[in-house]
Amino acid sequence: MNPLILADFYKMGHYNMYPKGITNIYDNFTPRKSRIKGIDEVVAFGLQYFIKEYLIKEWNREFFDRPKGEVINEYKRMMDATLGPDSVSMEHIEKLHDLGYLPLKIKSLPEGSLCPIGVPMFTIINTVDHAYWLPNYLETILSTSVWQSCTSATIAREYKKLLLKFAEKTGDPAFVQWQGHDFSMRGMSSKETACMSGAGHLLNFYGTDTIPAIAWLEKNYNADVTKELVGASVPATEHSVMCAGSKDGEIDTFRALMQAYPKGILSIVSDTWNLWDVLGKFLPELKSEILEREGKLVIRPDSGDPVDILCGLTNTDKVAKGRSHDDANMIYKGVIESLWDTFGGTINEKGYKVLDSHIGAIYGDSITLERAEQICTLLEAKGFASTNVVLGIGSYTYQYNTRDTFGFAMKATWCKINGVDYELFKDPITDDGTKKSAKGLLHVYKENGRFKLKDQCTPEEEATGELKVVFEDGELIKDWTLQEIRNNLNEKPETL
Repeated sequence: MNPLILADFYKMGHYNMYPKGITNIYDNFTPRKSRIKGIDEVVAFGLQYFIKEYLIKEWNREFFDRPKGEVINEYKRMMDATLGPDSVSMEHIEKLHDLGYLPLKIKSLPEGSLCPIGVPMFTIINTVDHAYWLPNYLETILSTSVWQSCTSATIAREYKKLLLKFAEKTGDPAFVQWQGHDFSMRGMSSKETACMSGAGHLLNFYGTDTIPAIAWLEKNYNADVTKELVGASVPATEHSVMCAGSKDGEIDTFRALMQAYPKGILSIVSDTWNLWDVLGKFLPELKSEILEREGKLVIRPDSGDPVDILCGLTNTDKVAKGRSHDDANMIYKGVIESLWDTFGGTINEKGYKVLDSHIGAIYGDSITLERAEQICTLLEAKGFASTNVVLGIGSYTYQYNTRDTFGFAMKATWCKINGVDYELFKDPITDDGTKKSAKGLLHVYKENGRFKLKDQCTPEEEATGELKVVFEDGELIKDWTLQEIRNNLNEKPETL
């Protein structure tokens, strides 16, 4: 697609609306507000993808490498038909094409670093005078391409912090990197969204079912699945597999699956019909086969309230009338305690119960940060390690967000007109202060390990600091690797 049309309509005329004599515009991309309690820093991630995919690949292939007349005619046809004949001049577009590259300089915080609310994640300025209109022209597609990966990486980090907190008290912290598993792809809005979000998840965890996110990291962040652990999963059934074996033959399906997969982790969806039959009848009958198997059988409930299903009921009135005594007993206890009753396990050095290594559980339906905390809290209260269960984190977590979740916005704070520097800012009197912008050139520095902003700085100050050049005049300057980003994100373990 012609990159000139990857924008809002109102951008088309801005080249003609700026004051005469303008030569430079300086923008920044900043998370302005957190709508998730307790989060005051967001993960900087995804800019390199935008640079590679759009600023380099798309602009070269669909603009600079095509004949100028063809590109101009294509753009003019669209503008004439939608905004009116000759409503948009082609002169500034022709100049850009003649130049042969994107005259921009982008400076960014390291990808994987924690960007405080109110601190710019990156800045962008044109490097050729006649391209003053270009930085803001790119705002729409830039925001579209970056906010999702930052947001999902930040939320995944909150899950990791939560799970680590409980694992350090009750279980094995090393297991946490596998305890959050990405189940979100089918609920995301597009393949690209699933990749960007899934990659953000993989900065924090290894477990994922979103295969394209792994390929996306190989393509855009120099990952290599043959040389490093990017992401992984296990053999697992779905309801169609269980249904095909028939309701009456469900225990035989379990047995056949274990024979087909005699080693390693095997996850079996267990509530196609009656979870309590699986827990109370089938698993006890299969106990010896499960314990003799060289690996772990993972039970996967897939419906109901995940807190109640995994941890049992604190309110006995929730048990439906007509339940058998055995079913009611398991409903009170929940999946983890019921598995303990059948398979037992060990008491770890922290004094908490850990299920036998041949059995486990995963729950991946409607998990939220709040429910994850409730699950861990109730397991702890019952004397179980929080690491007895894996949580499948799906689109309920990663899709129910917008650009406003962390208030991402790209705004101009400085320009040059007829050789004179001007500080730009906005401060709407009708706003609560969220939309108040910084002023002038920006300098980001570190204080006590945390990024801070100094605005209204000198050109000499702007040239220094933590914002480093990552793209200039059509060329990628810094090419981050997945491992570097993971290292940056874990640079301050005390914050996890």
